[in-house]
Amino acid sequence: MQAQYRPEQIEAEAQRFWEEQQTFKVSEDTSREKFYCLSMFPYPSGRLHMGHVRNYTIGDVISRYQRMQGKNVLQPMGWDAFGLPAENAALQNGVAPARWTYENIDYMKAQLKRLGFGYDWSRELATCRPEYYRWEQWFFTQLFEKGLVYRKMATVNWDPVDQTVLANEQVIDGRGWRSGALVEQKEIPQWFIKITDYAEELLNDLDQLDGWPEQVKTMQRNWIGRSEGVELAFDVPGQAPLRVYTTRPDTLMGVSYVAVAAGHPLARLAAAENPAVAHFIEQCQHQKVAEADLATMEKAGIDTGLTAIHPITGEAVPVWVANFVLMSYGTGAVMAVPAHDQRDWEFARQYQLPVIQVIAPADGTTIDLEQGAFTEKGVLINSGAFTGLTSDAAFDAIASHLGDAGKGERKVNYRLRDWGVSRQRYWGAPIPMLTLENGDIVPAPADTLPVRLPEDVQMDGVTSPIKADPAWARAEIDGQPALRETDTFDTFMESSWYYARYCSPQNNDAMLDPAAANYWLPVDQYIGGIEHAILHLLYSRFFHKLLRDAGLVESDEPFKALLCQGMVLKDGAKMSKSKGNTVDPQALIEQYGADTVRLFTMFAAPPEQSLEWNDAGVEGANRFLKRLWRLVHENLAAVPALDPTALTGAARDLRRKTHETIAKVSDDYGRRMTFNTAIAAVMELTNDVSRFDASCDQGRAVVREALEAAVVLLAPITPHICHVLWQALGQQTPIVDVAWPTFDETALVKDTIELVVQVNGKVRAKIDAPADADNAALEALAQGAPNVQRFLEGMTVRKVIVVRGKLVNIVVSG
Repeated sequence: MQAQYRPEQIEAEAQRFWEEQQTFKVSEDTSREKFYCLSMFPYPSGRLHMGHVRNYTIGDVISRYQRMQGKNVLQPMGWDAFGLPAENAALQNGVAPARWTYENIDYMKAQLKRLGFGYDWSRELATCRPEYYRWEQWFFTQLFEKGLVYRKMATVNWDPVDQTVLANEQVIDGRGWRSGALVEQKEIPQWFIKITDYAEELLNDLDQLDGWPEQVKTMQRNWIGRSEGVELAFDVPGQAPLRVYTTRPDTLMGVSYVAVAAGHPLARLAAAENPAVAHFIEQCQHQKVAEADLATMEKAGIDTGLTAIHPITGEAVPVWVANFVLMSYGTGAVMAVPAHDQRDWEFARQYQLPVIQVIAPADGTTIDLEQGAFTEKGVLINSGAFTGLTSDAAFDAIASHLGDAGKGERKVNYRLRDWGVSRQRYWGAPIPMLTLENGDIVPAPADTLPVRLPEDVQMDGVTSPIKADPAWARAEIDGQPALRETDTFDTFMESSWYYARYCSPQNNDAMLDPAAANYWLPVDQYIGGIEHAILHLLYSRFFHKLLRDAGLVESDEPFKALLCQGMVLKDGAKMSKSKGNTVDPQALIEQYGADTVRLFTMFAAPPEQSLEWNDAGVEGANRFLKRLWRLVHENLAAVPALDPTALTGAARDLRRKTHETIAKVSDDYGRRMTFNTAIAAVMELTNDVSRFDASCDQGRAVVREALEAAVVLLAPITPHICHVLWQALGQQTPIVDVAWPTFDETALVKDTIELVVQVNGKVRAKIDAPADADNAALEALAQGAPNVQRFLEGMTVRKVIVVRGKLVNIVVSG
């Protein structure tokens, strides 16, 4: 063993060993307990950032620890490789998205290997590879056959210059992020998957996920948004009834207008007769369609001149077009109750519409509707036959009244909308649907899959290459000419089932091998950022249930436990290129070694909390590894077998510290997942070793046991240095294959215990006492402490309270 710690040498040595031995390659083994640990796979952007390093180190630590528990551990890695950034990079760099993506994958894979992550690289996948998306296309056609896929017109953000659909975040101040053109609201045909058919199950099954953070489950519950209400009809003279859904039928008697979306049939009817309405609708086409934007933007509307008949009173109320109502949500119309809904109140105040109070506080207090709406439940007033009822009682009474009159029905509604999977971009998996000459739309036959995306293309920044290529779109089915769908899948499609494909990624005959999938799934530990808490996780849960119902998996949920790691901050802000505060992990690895980077990211904060970057902390981590190396180097001489019964004094204390550390670190890894406190405990142990005088044979044996424990306990976090140190300590089995240590209960028994001594509740001394001393002996020791005697002089001891193992409190009076 060389005297100096040289990470570049030892890390290359360890990684070469793992690769030669195929250490992390695994297969199904029903005789062993499995553990599937998965970190959310990266987008191949070109370089790893510190967020990646932290995320993947957490997963690797968990995987290596579980391996040492004797489990058959799967930890795979792949690439979430489709998406708009590749198209943007292609335009900037003059290369095809495919080439840019594959080059980035090669570079980032080398970076991941340099960090020593224990991945089964034989299972590597990239979602842009035809052998991956072929099965996604196949599954989509199966869902179509089952009636779970449909196509309809949907409103999107449309950039008229770039001729493309924009995500809401790509619309800046009403303009396209790239072209600067005013964005329009446009209806185009889109493909949807019926996630709403699974809304109730997705909601209820959250209760199964005991290993998920409650915050994430709450976010998903809110996104699904189950509500119980009433769908009711306002008659419109000469037109079809106007249907609205409300969760507050108790406020129905306070309706002073109804509002419809700009795309509603009544709005279009009014626009045909009224240029002002037509102009307002045209303006609405340049606003965003996200709910968050609707909540904050200025409310605007116009009277259509039409009226709707209140379903109970028979009174006519005006029909307005309002910019806060969307056709894509609910029925595209709302009943407006300004006194009891803040959005309706703001709109009514702006346009001088009536504000009619029909709910009063249950406690009899008065409200001021000049200041805002009263949105709580209470007691009905000004509500005819329903006056005096509580809101809950009125819900039932009004729902029954409307049902009897044929004007409404109880209904469970969801905020969740069906999943729109169409994208007008190029760099994505082609949607495998064909349009025949007669207009019929049919799925691409299985034997024609995959529908391959051409990779050798040139981007013009405006039109997708497959939309601009008539030859690519031409197809044939059963001798009939057909046209391919030129939209591509939303990239959430690829990321929603990759965890399952890892179970049999080389299978060319099926989407999944059920035997492999049912052995490995569900994932035991999933790790990723909180920013994916809603859509990615919800779509993955949905996809898993689709796979289950297709007979491909048996479990109900894809991820048993979820850990959302915190962000990496520098100077209090999230690291980002735009802020100029990034830290290049490659440079750190070259300067300090991968183990130092891994150690710092695990030591600086618990996994779920934000990590504040600190250059001094990195240097400190490196110093600790050098000290550990030096301690082992200094204690390589042969030692006799350890005889615990022969230990006394400091040697016995050091052995107790060793086994206390094993117990604590085992709990920190396995139950608490607080790797920072585990590292701190090992640091304390090595400090004790440094101070210990190992001048006798048994003393050296105790030190050897402590160092071996420290190396094993750190192996999941700093695997390279521990691989080499374990060999230096004379161990033949590679440390990666060593069983996790257990602690010796007898070693934890203390000869003496430290007790706090109080006089009238105030701490006056700390004493060491025999662990087996009785209360009388403890009282005598406490009263004999010099500093305690000072406070007993001239006082009468009234009583002595002994709390064994903790304190002695002497109660005195003058």
